[in-house]
Amino acid sequence: MPTQQLDYFSTLVAEDEHFPLTEASIAVAQHAFPDLDVQHVLDEIDQFGDRLKKRISADASAVQRLQQLKHFFYTELGFGPNPNDFYAPENSYIHHVLQSRRGIPISLAILMMELGNQIGLKVKGISFPNHFMLRVSLPQGEVIMDPLTGTSLAKHELQEMLDPYLEARGYVGDLQLPLNVFLRVSSSREILSRFLRNLKLIYTEHERWERLLGVQQRLVILLPDSLEEVRDRGLIFAQLEYLRPAIEDMQTYLSGQPDASDAEEIREHISTLENQVRQH
Repeated sequence: MPTQQLDYFSTLVAEDEHFPLTEASIAVAQHAFPDLDVQHVLDEIDQFGDRLKKRISADASAVQRLQQLKHFFYTELGFGPNPNDFYAPENSYIHHVLQSRRGIPISLAILMMELGNQIGLKVKGISFPNHFMLRVSLPQGEVIMDPLTGTSLAKHELQEMLDPYLEARGYVGDLQLPLNVFLRVSSSREILSRFLRNLKLIYTEHERWERLLGVQQRLVILLPDSLEEVRDRGLIFAQLEYLRPAIEDMQTYLSGQPDASDAEEIREHISTLENQVRQH
């Protein structure tokens, strides 16, 4: 397991105050592409930023800057969704998104945030349920934007998107949660954890355990207080027959969460693995 790349990732996400979201998002791909040159990918993005800056006058308003950004990103560069293979892991690898011009909401949003910030716009991410969004602060007010297309969404459109999510979880009638709860700006750590969990879901569904382990190790680093992520890494270690690390992770989970709903199941896992270790 390449500890050098994990050490690099650890330094990137060590503190919230100086959290290089774009660089950390690119570095995620090193679990699958160990030779990836992160700085080269950053330079590619900066080249786009330089091209964009040259066409924006110093006295351009925030609205004009946003219009230029959207035209450049979606029309000139041709970024957009990948409708043919929306769930391909490549849609979550920034270096691949730059080549293919195809991504999912969160990967396109990370690029839009980076370019927007380079031209003096306040572009933030929103972990909206089932569809990552962008929030652009303008003097006239806040704009909520779909990163797949650059379309601005009205409150009633956002509510229509939210309603099925609320209904599925029983938040109806008096329990209905207001829309604004779901429109708060996400921190860089929250964005990167959602970014990684998208990959986690894809690789779990396809049972690609080695790839999944690379993602899970980064989640454990990113969210050091989450014992559930340690447990999940242990379960992946078990699938890959890394027995001792699997036992260690599951024991760490149980020592912190002895009354967890799955505690008994995890204890049985540990017992089975310890038997396997003895047989070896």
